[in-house]
Amino acid sequence: MCAVPTLGGSLTLADATRFANLVLTCVHREYPNKIAHALASDADVKAPRQLTPAFYGCYDWHSSVHGHWLLARVARTFPDSPVAQQAKSALAGSLTAENLRQEARYLAAEGRSSFERPYGLAWLLQLAAELHEWDDEEARAWALNMAPLEQAVVARFSEWLPKLTKPVRSGEHSNTAFGLGLALDYARLTKNQDFERLLEKRARDFYLADRACPLAYEPSGEDFLSPCLAEADTMGRVLTESKFGGWLKAFLPELNGPSVAFAVGEVLDKTDGKLVHLDGLNLSRAWMLKSIARRLSAADARTELLLRLAELHEAAGLAAVTGEHYEGGHWLGSFAVYLLTQ
Repeated sequence: MCAVPTLGGSLTLADATRFANLVLTCVHREYPNKIAHALASDADVKAPRQLTPAFYGCYDWHSSVHGHWLLARVARTFPDSPVAQQAKSALAGSLTAENLRQEARYLAAEGRSSFERPYGLAWLLQLAAELHEWDDEEARAWALNMAPLEQAVVARFSEWLPKLTKPVRSGEHSNTAFGLGLALDYARLTKNQDFERLLEKRARDFYLADRACPLAYEPSGEDFLSPCLAEADTMGRVLTESKFGGWLKAFLPELNGPSVAFAVGEVLDKTDGKLVHLDGLNLSRAWMLKSIARRLSAADARTELLLRLAELHEAAGLAAVTGEHYEGGHWLGSFAVYLLTQ
């Protein structure tokens, strides 16, 4: 059993090294593997490393993608550390021009229009944003290699969102709000104004009129995202501070009182890959609660409650990132690093 990381909302080198090591052990580990793969013919029956040669490890495509994001974030945060060199070596092995061209070809193939949409695609944009933001010669080369896949993902979002008549409000990979939020961060960082306008419009279309989100119904038993908090987190990116405060009052009226029934998720079997989602829920709730609090005015009375709830979820979530079982170890570190470097 690994030590529990320190709390406080910032990533230490010790914790960064431990979380990175979880990814370094799986990022080029092909099996076990769960692929969401549409076959058009016998020719599509191939090993994961042949289908998606950059992102075949860590059990599934999206976990591999945000595992690579973790390695980039850790290496950029602690550039002179030994773990940074290990992380960059792993990134160099994955993010070759040919590997990423094959990833783009795979995404573009017939029958894959919904592949990893929106969760994995949104994390791919986060990885691209990390590379764009990183002042490093190797990172600039990887960003150049990533360009065809990055552009294909932006195009996939841009084709899909105008056709989506209703948002998906699940607590898993299909959640629309979470994907919009990560994609919006990418669009703003890369100054892609057309993409940014589309994302903002769709967020307003989907969520601006929402009221009284049933927070008490959360979580479902296999959630790793909070539908209510993911929506609020994204709308905080879209609305001005004053408008967001008013919208949040109607959307989450429970926050207007002195307390809210919002217990941390509990996992009774850490070897069950679906049940362990609740450990990730605690981490994602923590960063969303903090994010929502930051977007309110300093005098808003709800801030203290939001931060208190965030602290409870952060403690529970970080305590679960041990790597003892692969079901959680292959992905929870990414959520921990996102929380602590938010």
